[in-house]
Amino acid sequence: MTPENLSYEQAREELADVVHRLEAGGLSLEDSLTLWERGEVLADLCQQRLDGARERLAALLDVPATET
Repeated sequence: MTPENLSYEQAREELADVVHRLEAGGLSLEDSLTLWERGEVLADLCQQRLDGARERLAALLDVPATET
């Protein structure tokens, strides 16, 4: 599934799996790099989803969103 089609929860779950697999070791360098790159994409997606939720909440509460 492409990252754009994942919900926040799905992306977070897959990211946790990627981290677990990387921490377990035993992968080739190429496989490790591929997993790392997937993890970066998933982490960015999770951050985008969180930022979007923060903006929606701020709009509903009529307060400015803050950068963290």
